[in-house]
Amino acid sequence: MIQAVITIGAILTALTVVGGIALVKMTRKESHSPYYPNIFLVIVGLLLLAVASLAPKVDLLGAGFGGWGIAALFAAAIGFVITSIMDAYRNVNA
Repeated sequence: MIQAVITIGAILTALTVVGGIALVKMTRKESHSPYYPNIFLVIVGLLLLAVASLAPKVDLLGAGFGGWGIAALFAAAIGFVITSIMDAYRNVNA
């Protein structure tokens, strides 16, 4: 189960980072839209963790709802960090 959660988290992280970098390049400097995929993953991760505490054991691709929630929160955290770094470098006035 741990291997499945790490794999799911890595895939979600890669998708979030690529989407965040693409949105940073495409949007205006004042826009906050590059962060929307990460905010979505935080909400989904928290909802999955809440469902995991209420629902019986459900196994989805090797991980339960709690594992999917942890993977989504991990991907959102890494995505926020990388997206904010890219956004900071875009807004530099040097």
